[in-house]
Amino acid sequence: MADLTRLTAAETAERIASGDVTAVEVAEAHLARIDAVDEKVHAFLYVDREGALAKAREVDEKRARGERLGPLAGVPVAVKDLFTTEGVPTTVGSKILEGWIPPYDATVVRRLKEADVVILGKTNMDEFAMGSSTENSAYGPTGNPWDLTRIPGGSGGGSSAAVTAYEAPLAIGTDTGGSIRQPAAVTGTVGVKPTYGGVSRYGMVAFSSSLDQAGPCARTVLDAALLHSVIGGHDELDSTSIEQPVPDVVTAARNGDVAGLRVGVVKEFRGEGYQAGVLQRVDETVELLRELGAEVVEVSCPSFTKALAAYYLIAPSECSSNLARFDAMRYGLRVGDDGTHSAEEVTALTREAGFGDEVKRRVMLGTYALSSGYYDAYYGSAQKVRTLITRDFERAFGEVDVLVSPTTPTTAFPIGERADDPMAMYLADLCTIPSNLAGNAAMSVPCGLAPEDGLPVGLQIVAPAMADDRLYRVGAALEAAHQARWGHPLLEEAPSL
Repeated sequence: MADLTRLTAAETAERIASGDVTAVEVAEAHLARIDAVDEKVHAFLYVDREGALAKAREVDEKRARGERLGPLAGVPVAVKDLFTTEGVPTTVGSKILEGWIPPYDATVVRRLKEADVVILGKTNMDEFAMGSSTENSAYGPTGNPWDLTRIPGGSGGGSSAAVTAYEAPLAIGTDTGGSIRQPAAVTGTVGVKPTYGGVSRYGMVAFSSSLDQAGPCARTVLDAALLHSVIGGHDELDSTSIEQPVPDVVTAARNGDVAGLRVGVVKEFRGEGYQAGVLQRVDETVELLRELGAEVVEVSCPSFTKALAAYYLIAPSECSSNLARFDAMRYGLRVGDDGTHSAEEVTALTREAGFGDEVKRRVMLGTYALSSGYYDAYYGSAQKVRTLITRDFERAFGEVDVLVSPTTPTTAFPIGERADDPMAMYLADLCTIPSNLAGNAAMSVPCGLAPEDGLPVGLQIVAPAMADDRLYRVGAALEAAHQARWGHPLLEEAPSL
């Protein structure tokens, strides 16, 4: 039998539905792969072997009874350790929640279970999703399967690494400033940030509530679309959830075509700080769009140059507020509760021991930005910039159907290279942040390997809010054209672990 871990999610679902393989065989193959390689990759924080096999047996029993199976029934998925999962540890990559077992499922997790998707476990991440490299996890960094000495992106590097290393065909990530797209770019996979409110945030441990968005990670555009269709849609438990049906992303992914589409190349996303090989591969892909029948024009969005500064005032401000709940009084870590300290002292000792350096840095920055006398100068000004960025998008989408740019300015950098330079680390999300501030939809798709280092490059595609299907239409067309040129999927060029 062919290696079941190398199948796409769509192929796996078809083979399970036809009885060609069992869901248990598929789950066992992926669990064996995790056993074989994850000691080196460190994509997972927790592997739910018992739960995964129980769900797989349930899928096989349903098929045996002749019950209709969903489009991803029996397909394994890895879930970023940011989603509450009943009976399974949820740490958010932090010591402050080490060992915490949630009593309920996040809506995304519930929908996966209802669709008979097999959850393999929880993946590593930057603590509270604060980072661009997965080096800020309290449980150690994850390696990039292309080169284990390099970062797999962040904050969802565990999810991208699990998909790249064939430990799971699908994964769930979250994107606050690029944390699905940026890991996808540096690992040669597909990552999608749906329209804000298009996927429920209920049960997602909050970092920055007006920016956080869950989305799919996959090896193909179609697989990402299938997962998007499962987790998306209105949820009355989430006050920010959009009361509209999910755009037909699956049909768009099956029928990729850019003929007649107007594509805008963002002028501001190139120049100093961009790796030459990244720009080369992106420019080649833009030319490919022309060859496929798209009309390509340059678009200027001048406010995008201020997005990074605005983001690093808005996101820390919201994180300062959200993380106030970790006070040692209700759940999680508690330090100093020996009868000699006041409640305030216990809270302070717990937060000192439980939070890592990057979380502390952002909480302090956000608290300062929200403080009396500085609120209008910092947080208020950042929100005004956010409005300008949204207007730039609106003007651009008045001229074009989608925007394209590099996903990241560089390929994956070595682990530790930027550990002592927060500003250099923050620049990794330079191209992705505007979409979070505006709330529209964005995707990263592979567009080749940089000639300098042979590492993956991602092209970012951005669409208006609730036009997520355009991402899949363009992404699928590019995926097919690239694979026709390369003769194989990009991941086949990755070194074997």
